[in-house]
Parts: sequence; C-alpha cells; structure tokens
Amino acid sequence: MERVNLSSSSSISRIIYGMWRLADDINTSSKHISDKVNLCLGQGITSFDQAAVYGLYSAEALFGEVLKANPSLRHQIEIVSKCCIVNPSDRYAGVSVSHYDTSREHIFNSVDASLKNMATDYLDLLLIHRQDPFLDHHETGKALDDIIKSGKVKEVGVSNFKSWDFTLLQSAMKSHLVTNQIEMSLAATDSFTNGDLAFHQERATTIMAWSPLGGGKLMKDKGILGKALKKIAVNQNVDIAAVAVAWLLAHPARICPVMGTNNLNRIAKISDAMNVKMDRESWFELYTASFNDGKLQWRLP
Repeated sequence: MERVNLSSSSSISRIIYGMWRLADDINTSSKHISDKVNLCLGQGITSFDQAAVYGLYSAEALFGEVLKANPSLRHQIEIVSKCCIVNPSDRYAGVSVSHYDTSREHIFNSVDASLKNMATDYLDLLLIHRQDPFLDHHETGKALDDIIKSGKVKEVGVSNFKSWDFTLLQSAMKSHLVTNQIEMSLAATDSFTNGDLAFHQERATTIMAWSPLGGGKLMKDKGILGKALKKIAVNQNVDIAAVAVAWLLAHPARICPVMGTNNLNRIAKISDAMNVKMDRESWFELYTASFNDGKLQWRLP
C-alpha cells in the first residue's frame, strides 16, 4: 500500500479505515473488530480513523479493547482521532446543548480520555473535528502546539475546515496543520471547484476524504453515474466501490479516502481501488455523470 507523508517523520497509508460506525455494528465484540483490523493490515492499510464522539463516545473504547488484547498491534498502526464536539451524553451529563469546544482545557481532557480509551500513550494524529464559530485561535493554536510538545500527539490537523478557518488557526501556531479531512466523493464534488481542494493542493497539505462512497449512495445509483461506474467495474473485474474510490485516488492531489464499512467482505476488497486504471477521460466520464439528472449526459461548457 502506498504511503503518504504528513511530515518528515510521520506518514499514513493511502487508504484509511474509518471507525465512525464501529459502535453501530450488530457485532461489536473484540474478535470481530480485530478481524476488521487484520483484514486492513493484510492490505497494507495501517491508518485507523477515530473520534471522541463516534458511537456517542463509545467507539474509541471498543477499539481500545482490541489494542489491550494485543499490545504489539499499536506499533503496526497509526491512530487518528478527533476532538471538540460536545453532545449531551453520559460523558457530558451536565450538558444540555450540543456545541463545539476548542478550549485548551477541553482539548487536553479529550486527548487524555482518548488515550485511556484506546490504551495508548500517544495519538499519531489529532484533528479538530469541526470549525468552531466561537474559536479563539490563539488559545486553540497554542494548545495544539503544546499537546505536540507533551508527546501525547505526534501531528495535528483539522476536519471540515474552510480555507479561511484553516489559515486563521495556522496563523496562531508554530507547528503545522498537516491535513484537512473533508467530504469528497462522486456524490459530493463541490470541493473540486469551490476552492477547498485547490487551497490544500497548492500548499501540498494532505487531504483526507470522508464518506468516499457518499454514505452508500453511489452503490445504489441507477442513473447515468451508476451505469458509468458499473461499466468500468465490469471491464476491470472489480466492484463499484473500488471504481468510486479509484476516482478519488487518481486525482493529482493524492487524496486519502477514509473507508467506513463494517462489512468484512467489503473491507477485504478495499485495496482493489489501488489497482483500478483511471485515465483522464474515464475520470471526466464519472465526474460529468455525477451532475446529470439520470437521463441526459452532462456536457462541459
């Protein structure tokens, strides 16, 4: 599996396994989760995407049980996690309103909880989960610098940030924001033309793409896009998911898709996308098909 450098000392696998729905699986046993991890490792997928809020603050602990049972696993993988979403829950029993908290205190407390839940003493990458409209960029920036210095986190980045949010936070930091995780897929193509992708491509910032299959929408498409995906899939003996992910992988910005399926059979095929041949014409066939109404082929102006 291809590697992508976040910095001179840190890298991730080109495809990342996302654990957003880990706690939603019918089977949340350590053995079943371990099977998922091993299927990923067998394909060279070593990076695992978590967040404090996933599973209403339960997904990290489920993953942690696997790491506790096999301590050597920690040195074979990279753990990405996110902080700063506060929802009414057992963890935040006194909270009545969902909100973002990017204060220094919350960042450090959240990271400490993540480390405890996942039985580790460091995160490879910490992301601020969402842009905070109440952001004090000086406080948050210094907190991120300091948490790297503490050794609890190796690298920091953001998720769902617009370019102006990214530069605001970066302006108050000494360390570098190494990534932005945003929604990108053939079902969500706005970032390719609204400046989100271009901003990071210009700066050679690693881009992670969440929901690369459009939350499963692309697997069910019966229109022109679905037919175009199926044609390439049949010709290259892969499934539609592999083609949709390959479309992201083909872009010169070296996008890193975050795959979140709980299905073991689908997990076993995630890396098929790396073998799909996607030339410029095929890329645009899918891109233009994503704009259509299901009846007529869309044409570039």
